Amino acid sequence: MKAMVLQQICSLEENPTPLQLADLPEPRLSADEVLLQISVCGVCHTELDEIEGRTPPPRLPVVLGHQVVGRVVEAGDEVKSLQVGDRVGVAWIYSACGKCDLCLSGNENLCAEFRATGRDANGGYAEYLTVREAFAHKIPETFSDAEAAPLLCAGAIGYRSLNLTGLIDGQALGLTGFGAAAHLVLKIARHHYPNSPVFVFARKTEEREFARELGAEWAGDTSDTAPQKLNAIIDTTPAWLPILEAMKNLAPNGKLVINAIRKEEGDKEELLKLDYPLHLWMEKEIKSVANVARSDVWEFLQLAAEMHIKPEVEEYAFTEANQALWELKTKKVRGAKVLRIE
Repeated sequence: MKAMVLQQICSLEENPTPLQLADLPEPRLSADEVLLQISVCGVCHTELDEIEGRTPPPRLPVVLGHQVVGRVVEAGDEVKSLQVGDRVGVAWIYSACGKCDLCLSGNENLCAEFRATGRDANGGYAEYLTVREAFAHKIPETFSDAEAAPLLCAGAIGYRSLNLTGLIDGQALGLTGFGAAAHLVLKIARHHYPNSPVFVFARKTEEREFARELGAEWAGDTSDTAPQKLNAIIDTTPAWLPILEAMKNLAPNGKLVINAIRKEEGDKEELLKLDYPLHLWMEKEIKSVANVARSDVWEFLQLAAEMHIKPEVEEYAFTEANQALWELKTKKVRGAKVLRIE
């Protein structure tokens, strides 16, 4: 099969084409797995973190990609709920142990044996993929393949982030950064919390305009002060500065939820400017988001179908993966980027 393969960790500034087109053996099927012929795979900022070494080290060489949509072309002998022809998705959670206290309590995203698609196992920048039946998600018919791909990560992790804010309808929500995840969070928030105004902080004029198009009450620069204090803010940026700026905009007892696996090193010195009375006092809270559980994916796919969410998508040919990643790196983003594998 054809695949775009990462051979080594590198800087995209030094090597803007880190993925190489290669011929790999078609993956072999286990009894509890299905073999997918992949149609599309979303491109995520996490792939930049993997390439540049900010995540736990990926298995090298590795096929990236964890927003995978394809059709079952073969099923193992133990597979019961899926059959040939079914359209399914594979998200960041490739597997977990299923036996520890975290897994049994529904927090499998925190399992010590959590394995990530496209990091610990080959992902969707390829023609085929195997995955355990329990970690494959049926895609609602309302979505095209390209529309479904970003729902599996940007949508699911955004849904988890929003739930972790503990927001109550009528309270003000902030979003700092406005890419694939945040534009879906805004849509969910307007559905779930119709009386909650949403305030967006973004560096680029076009991102702020996009946020207003989708119904943001207000949109300003990352360092701007919102017209009112906010009860919760979700940070989806790769930088440190937005954390400090967000904390200044939080109301007393407000919560900042950081939706990022890792932060880039470039502006890490900004944390030295942390000022207790300005940023943290008044019982403000900071919480991280780690991975997604299967329940996040299941629940969000159903919610997205009920809401008729249609993500903004930019499509690229399979062999243009490096171009899509570079545009993501240089912040040329409107909605979500998707590779067409077929």
